[in-house]
Order: sequence, then C-alpha cells, then structure tokens
Amino acid sequence: MLNSTGRPLPGLKIDARSVRSGDKIVLSSPIGDHGITILLARGELDAGGYDQADAYAAEARRVADKLPGAQEPDRDRRLATALGAAIEVHAQVLAARGERTQAVAYLRGELATFGKTGIAERIQKNINLLGLIGTPAPPLDEASWLGSKPASLSSLRGHPVLLFFWAHWCPDCKAEAPVLAALKNTYGPQGLVLLGPTRLYGYVAGGEEAAPAAEKQYIEQVRRRYYAALADMPAPLSAANFVTYGASTTPTLILIDRAGVVRFYHPGAVSEAELSARIQAISRE
Repeated sequence: MLNSTGRPLPGLKIDARSVRSGDKIVLSSPIGDHGITILLARGELDAGGYDQADAYAAEARRVADKLPGAQEPDRDRRLATALGAAIEVHAQVLAARGERTQAVAYLRGELATFGKTGIAERIQKNINLLGLIGTPAPPLDEASWLGSKPASLSSLRGHPVLLFFWAHWCPDCKAEAPVLAALKNTYGPQGLVLLGPTRLYGYVAGGEEAAPAAEKQYIEQVRRRYYAALADMPAPLSAANFVTYGASTTPTLILIDRAGVVRFYHPGAVSEAELSARIQAISRE
C-alpha cells in the first residue's frame, strides 16, 4: 500500500479477507512501544454495518489521539494513515446515514485542525466527494508550471476543462495517459482543454531525496518518457492545488463545464468510455 507521497508504508500488510470482513489490522509504530490499531471498517461500511464501522473508526481515533505527536501526523506516516482512515470512515458513515451536512461540517472541523499536515488532501478529498460537484471550480495556483503556461480556469469559461492530477511516481497515472491523449485528439478540436496539475514530493526515482530543482528536472524527464502524447498539456506545479482539490489519490480526474462548474470528480483512474460519455453530455448543453 502507498501513502499520499507514493512511498510504501513499512510493516503494513492487509489481507483481502480482512478488508471484506472488517477485521482489525495492527500497525506497529516507531513511537516507543505504542501500536496504532487500524480497525478497517470498509467491509462493514459496504455491507451497511454503519454502527460497527463507526465504532471501529472511533477506536482507531482514540488510540491515535493518545500517541505522542498526534497533532503532528507528518512525523509518522503510519500515524497519518490511522488518523486519515478514522476521519474518512466516520465522515462516510455520517453521509451513508443521510447526514451529509453533518459529515461536511465534521470534515471541515478536522481540516481546520490538520490543514497544514499531509492528511489535509485526504480530508479535502472527502469534502469534495460530498459537495464539490455542482459548484464553481476553485481556482488553480499557476505560479509555477511545467510545459506551456497554464491559462486560469476563469479565462477558460466557454470551454469544457478536464483536470488530470498526477504524480511522477504513479503507475496508474502513466496508464491513464493514452486515455487522455485519445480524448484530447477527439474533443480538443471541439474546445476541450486538458490541464495536468502535479506537485513536488521531495524525492525522485527509488525514493532518493531531492531538492526542488532536481525533482522538477526529474518530472520533466518523466513527462517526456511517459506523457509524450500529452506534451502540450500545461502542468501547474503546486502542492496547494492538491489540497484544494483533495487529490490525495492519483490520478484524480475532474471535469468542469463551460460555465466553470464541476460536473465530475473522481479519485482514481477512469475509462475512456466513461470520460467520453461525460464530456459529450456537457458538450451538448
């Protein structure tokens, strides 16, 4: 399993049967002799066992909150994973119960607490899943970029816009490139604009730590090798965009209509057929 930086979480082994049944998973922490217990509630949540899923999330949160540095989860990736999972599951339980307003309020409260940490993207992702569609697309930070200079979203009104959030380490992003190239070739002449926000992660190939200038050069190499068919895709370079759009999952794909309103928000890869259908739908309006 990868965290939001794309690096594996050491010591974390998840059995598929545990995921389905909602069994507990124990994740050892380097903080003293403490352990972080993640009660993986996905199985219960998917099965409609909301009370049990919420109980799992609450227990995981109680354990995590007692650990030293609980308010600074970036100090330990496994602590960040435990906190992020607990917050996410509780919000999803609220939403599944029809308490969407309460879920968003809860997530916004957690974002106020953890907004300057690495789990902010994950929290914002869940806020966006509950409320971004049908609202004006937030502006992108365009102060730095790769490729050609990106146009602002406000200046692109009148065009459908597809945002492709990607990371240099992400294999699913590379696999999505031919899909996006085909869509660009089909719908670009009809006005579709493709933007590819990315960000620095502090390392390059093999997890080797890198200064920003070196990492930026490495990302350019990745672009040339794996995204040659998207060479003219402007790529805003900013971690702030990932927080704003909750792109803790890469790729994340977002479709904005001609009026600047978000019509589709999807963490993860999307097929060419589905994206094509959604682009056609907003193009007919």
